[in-house]
Amino acid sequence: MTERLGVAVHGGTLATAALAARRAEERGFEPVWTTEFYDRSATVSLAAMAAATSTVTIASGIAYAVGRSPLVLTAEARDLDELSGGRLILGLGTGTRRMQQDWHGADGSAPAPRVEELVGLLRRIWAMGPSGVRHEGRFYRMALQPTVEVTPREPVPVYLAGFNPRMVAAAGAVADGLVGHPIFTRRYVDEVVRPALHKGAATTGRNPDIPIAGYVICSVAEDGDRARRDAAAQIAFYSVVRTYRRLIELEGFEASVAAIREAWSQRDADAMIAAVTPGMLGRIAVAGTPDEARDQLVRCRGRYDRLLCYAPSYGLSGAELTDRLDAIIDTFGR
Repeated sequence: MTERLGVAVHGGTLATAALAARRAEERGFEPVWTTEFYDRSATVSLAAMAAATSTVTIASGIAYAVGRSPLVLTAEARDLDELSGGRLILGLGTGTRRMQQDWHGADGSAPAPRVEELVGLLRRIWAMGPSGVRHEGRFYRMALQPTVEVTPREPVPVYLAGFNPRMVAAAGAVADGLVGHPIFTRRYVDEVVRPALHKGAATTGRNPDIPIAGYVICSVAEDGDRARRDAAAQIAFYSVVRTYRRLIELEGFEASVAAIREAWSQRDADAMIAAVTPGMLGRIAVAGTPDEARDQLVRCRGRYDRLLCYAPSYGLSGAELTDRLDAIIDTFGR
C-alpha cells in the first residue's frame, strides 16, 4: 500500500478542526483525523470537518468505545458517513484502564476481548434488516426488533487503537486497521506492533497485512528550539502513563522517564521537558524549523500505511495549537 500523509487535529475548538480539515484537503493531505478527550467529542468534531470538506477522508483517532452503547456508535457513524458522503473511518479506542473506570464509570477489565466483540456487533447492526439483531455476548446484550423499515448498509471501516500486544492483536483479528500511538518508534512498530497484528490476524484467518494509521508528533516553527520544546512537552506528557512501559524498556528510556515522572509528581513542567533526551526526541518526533522537519519526516516515511502528522498540544493555547497545525500544513502540504 502506498503511504498516505494525513493530519491529526487534537484540541482547540470546533472551528479549529473544521478550518484545519479544509486547509489540509486543499493542500493534498489524505486523510484528516480528529480525536476526543474529556473536553471534546470526536463525533461532533467529525461533523464539523465533514461540513467543511468535500473529498478528504475524515476519521476518528479515536472516539471512545466505552461510554457509548453499540447502538449509539452505529447510529452516530451512520449519520457521519451520510453527512460526509461515505468518507468516514470510525477509529475506536478504550483509553487506559483508569480512563475507562474513572472517566466513563465503565468496567475496565478485558478491554481487548470487549472491543473484539464490539466490532462484530457494530457490523451486524449496520447490516440489520427486518429481522433485527439479537446478541447475547460476554460484554454486550441486544434484543432489537425494528418497528419501522430498516435499510441494511455497508459497514463503515473500523480501526482500533492499540499499544500493547494484546490490544494490537485485537485490531489484527477483527478491525480494518490499527490506530498507532504518537510515541511509537520505528523499532517498536517493527518488533512489537506488526508481529502482534499478524498474530491477531492468524487467529481469525485474515490477511496479516492490516493497515496502520500512525501518529507522528510533528512540531514545526521558525524558532526550531521552541518547536523541539513543544514536541518534548508532548512526549513527556505521554511518558507519565505506565501503560507504555514496554516501549520505554525496549528503547532504553527508563532513566529519562523516571525523571519525567518525578517532575510530574512535583508539577514541574520545565523539568519534565528537560528530561526528554535528544535521543527520545529523534526516535519519536519530527521537530524543528520547516527545513529540518521536512528532512526528518523523510526518515519516518514507510513506517505506516497512513502517516498522521500530529501537532503537539500539551501546554499550548488554542492560538498556539492553530499555529502548529498551520505550520504542518504549510510545511508538508502540496
